[in-house]
Amino acid sequence: MINRVIRLGFIFILLILLQVLFFNNIQFSGYVNPYVYIMFILLLPVEMPAWLLLILSFFTGLVMDLFSGTPGMHASASLVAGFIRPYVLRITSPRDGYEPGANPSMLVYGLKWFLIYASLIIFVHHLVLFYLEVFRFADFFRTLLRVILSFLFSLSFIVLLEYIRKGK
Repeated sequence: MINRVIRLGFIFILLILLQVLFFNNIQFSGYVNPYVYIMFILLLPVEMPAWLLLILSFFTGLVMDLFSGTPGMHASASLVAGFIRPYVLRITSPRDGYEPGANPSMLVYGLKWFLIYASLIIFVHHLVLFYLEVFRFADFFRTLLRVILSFLFSLSFIVLLEYIRKGK
């Protein structure tokens, strides 16, 4: 149990540092902003209680807000991502169910499962984040393009980090 907490703490710190020091500086003409810190929410254990999942999701977003100067936007988007995660896990559940104590990862459940699972959560996160940032529907399609492009880049980087994390 304590090993799992230490490992998750290390992953949290590493992802926040990567996001703040590297990924926040990647912007292609204002349309692509990859957010890999959401990988922390994706990697939390399946059997985690819902209240703890929501607290950790909110805290993750709050830390990003503190570093990014975006009051409440990342916290809100991360909270929504944490809220829908149990539903996405239920929808994408393998035929035999989830193994007790296993983390939802590409190594355990495969690339196809991870892509579907991560895509749903990341897309909703980005949708909430970017529409909260704009906070109007006047530029609906421009914002939707930003959501889609940032989603694709974020998913690509998260899959790459998952490969690196598992040593493949």
